[in-house]
Amino acid sequence: MNTLCARVRQWIPASPSGKAGLTILVVVLAVALLGPLAAPDQPDLTVGIPYAPPSRAHWLGLDFLGRDVLSRVLYGGLTVVFYAGIATIAAYTVGLLAGLLAGYSRTWFATVLMRSTDVLLSFPALVFLILLATAFGPGITGIVVATAIIQLPPIIRIVRSATLEQSVRGYVEAAVSRGESTLSVLRREILPNIARPLSADVGVRFSWSVLLIASVNFLGLGLQPPASDWGLMVSENRGGIATNPAVMLVPAALLGALTLGINLLGDALAGGKE
Repeated sequence: MNTLCARVRQWIPASPSGKAGLTILVVVLAVALLGPLAAPDQPDLTVGIPYAPPSRAHWLGLDFLGRDVLSRVLYGGLTVVFYAGIATIAAYTVGLLAGLLAGYSRTWFATVLMRSTDVLLSFPALVFLILLATAFGPGITGIVVATAIIQLPPIIRIVRSATLEQSVRGYVEAAVSRGESTLSVLRREILPNIARPLSADVGVRFSWSVLLIASVNFLGLGLQPPASDWGLMVSENRGGIATNPAVMLVPAALLGALTLGINLLGDALAGGKE
């Protein structure tokens, strides 16, 4: 138990910015994951006049169809976290393995892989995502797959660079001299020593996934109405910002807070506890 607590404390940042990031992230995740339990109404239920301002009955007012904004906000974060998380996990699972092999093997595989990532990096991310989303057709599955593909090249490059740096260290050379297999060297010697630097990049990739998926939902190529989603809410309610600003500002602020918290925490973890 003490060992587990010690390991948990190692990942709690000591810097003020890191603690602020962790606090923001916990709050936003609590809203996203527990929000549906506290929602006063069903998110797709029409309860009043479109764009009605905040009142005692509806704290954040109503949206363009007369649905309770607070309820849709509390339901809308779950899709953001879930789909961005799936895209990030998928991208890092593939990218971590490819980057480790490319950085350690230094064979033709690494050369071909890095040239392929250069080609993908030459495309603007949002343009490439829109092209893939159009090819897959409307729907969130294609968006998640496309987001994961877009995230692969930078992940592979970062993991390869970190692996190259570690592969020339004495403890790696000692493991090779002992006759350990490539898989064992990667798993026991290199991966633990690049985990903390990569933690910051995981936060960056998750933030990018959130922003990319929210952008595509905003353009109407991802989740379709009447789904509750913070990005989709911003898109749907552009016409009512003068009447009920909360209908756009609250979901936009939560998206911003989510990415800010992740980046602050990731930077603090990458920089250590000093």
